[in-house]
Amino acid sequence: MSRSKQKMVTFVSGNFNILHPGHLRLLRYAYDLGDQLVVGVYSDRLAGEHAFIAEHDRLTAVGSIAWVDNAFIIDEPIENILLQVKPNFIVKGKEYEHAHNVEKNIVSQYGGRLVFSSGQTTFSSLDLIQQSIDKDNVGWLDVMSTFLSRYNIDKNTLKEIVSKFDQTKICIIGDLIIDEYIECEPVGMSQEEPTIVVTPIESRQFVGGAGIVAAHAASLGADVMLLSVTGVDGLARFARESLEHRGVAVRVVEDNSRDTTLKQRFRAGGKSLLRVNRLQHHSISIDLQRKLMSMLEAYAQTVDVLVFADFNYGCLPQNLVEQITEFGKRNSIKMLADSQSSSQIGNIGRFVDMDLITPTEREARLSLRNNQDGLVILAEELRKNARAESIFLTLGAEGLFIYASGPSGEQRADQLPALNQNPKDVVGAGDSLLACAALCLAVGTTVPEAAVLGSLSAALQVSNIGNTAIARADLLAELNK
Repeated sequence: MSRSKQKMVTFVSGNFNILHPGHLRLLRYAYDLGDQLVVGVYSDRLAGEHAFIAEHDRLTAVGSIAWVDNAFIIDEPIENILLQVKPNFIVKGKEYEHAHNVEKNIVSQYGGRLVFSSGQTTFSSLDLIQQSIDKDNVGWLDVMSTFLSRYNIDKNTLKEIVSKFDQTKICIIGDLIIDEYIECEPVGMSQEEPTIVVTPIESRQFVGGAGIVAAHAASLGADVMLLSVTGVDGLARFARESLEHRGVAVRVVEDNSRDTTLKQRFRAGGKSLLRVNRLQHHSISIDLQRKLMSMLEAYAQTVDVLVFADFNYGCLPQNLVEQITEFGKRNSIKMLADSQSSSQIGNIGRFVDMDLITPTEREARLSLRNNQDGLVILAEELRKNARAESIFLTLGAEGLFIYASGPSGEQRADQLPALNQNPKDVVGAGDSLLACAALCLAVGTTVPEAAVLGSLSAALQVSNIGNTAIARADLLAELNK
């Protein structure tokens, strides 16, 4: 463990139970800071109750990361280790910046430096995950086996939860969208300008937005009502007929100042070439807000769970959100929220007092204007600001980050890996997660159980082209494998 005289050594230490993106960002930052990255993994004895995974497995996981030059078990006071290694930089997470740090006195003895940083906020760790998971041969049960054992969850418990979905009544409120997939044949490059030329050969339309969240819930067995706004056009009729065919009770207000939102995706060879959005962003009028609220009060007093599926196209002005939230609290209805920010800008933080919110990492950072802190600090800040009971941060190919209360009331962070590493179409993964998690909470499951079933539902969703509803039979079939 002696320090090379020619190299600038960076040192990081920790428990490293689950290598979530926050760890990877920190390690990447530390790697870029010096010439050699040394990582100490606390032994089971030193980690105590914080060691959820055996020290050997934690060390193996850290040692498999390409950025780490040397990893070893720490089973003695950290001061002793630092005086042996004498790193030029000791890197710790920003959450420790204002805490007591024993390393500070040590580095002052030999001229080192203590650095607090969460590292880079955007980079892909997919290559690291793929190095340790044979994605063609490992099933979902194998991938999440450690997570399941940590929370004492088995397949029979999960199947029992899914079997109760038909006992739930759920109300979805939010923006209704039509997704159109236009399959094209590539013709070539235009001779007049550097433009790709294609010929459309097939077009398929799917109900999206809050509509597909409702369709997912209905296909999973729930009694579902959708509250939304549409234009006065053929797309609105298509949406209503499609959803009613799936058993969704559709309650919409018609807005003659807008067309029903349409998103067109032009695809060739299984890849998206271009997306065209035909929509209006303006908020619905006060009169239409009153109509939606009246519909909610008339039909939703007996629902088990209420879901805000906000795509930020005007269906949910803040005043209406606050009225609906008060309605839910008065009637002791569980509430969930998702507020999407892809081509549009949303704010998940405006949905206050939810039982669960499901933003992407980017959406959480946009809401808090926080581009530097790690995921634990980010989730805690969002939890406090939005007064959310639990948070699912969706991380795309990196899976799901879970932040919820533990058995003793303390906040506990954990992560589930992505269960489908070969997605055909990632559109709708968050919608299926949201719908399934809502039904789980409606029947009284734990947050980890909701995370497992929501992640499995999302994995099934991204196996399809287009945002298509996942049936309860499909979910049970996976659980029976």
